[in-house]
Amino acid sequence: MAHTGIFATSDEILVKAGENYDTSITEARINALCLQAESYINVATMYNWSDAYSGLNADVKGILSMLESDIVAMYIISYNMTGYTSRLEIQTMLDLLNERINQNIKLLKERKYQDFMTGA
Repeated sequence: MAHTGIFATSDEILVKAGENYDTSITEARINALCLQAESYINVATMYNWSDAYSGLNADVKGILSMLESDIVAMYIISYNMTGYTSRLEIQTMLDLLNERINQNIKLLKERKYQDFMTGA
């Protein structure tokens, strides 16, 4: 699989979904989930990062990549959990991803950081 969303690649997403993700997940499904994640990120942070993406610096793009890949990895893990070794494994993965999502949404929402990131 190659590049997927504006912010993240399918490789970044699938690494975070772990070795035991359902391999029936197609590139088309990942693309659709990326669109949802990008819309969520833009609305939740009250800034259209998708439209501004080409003018952003590498640090901001890295945060957006981390955030989108975390969100989509959570969707993939939740899609079919039967391949994972235990509920504890799943819960640990989801907790880690969720914590990073919350931290990065908060970071991107704060006006002082937005001003820094869009001006960088």
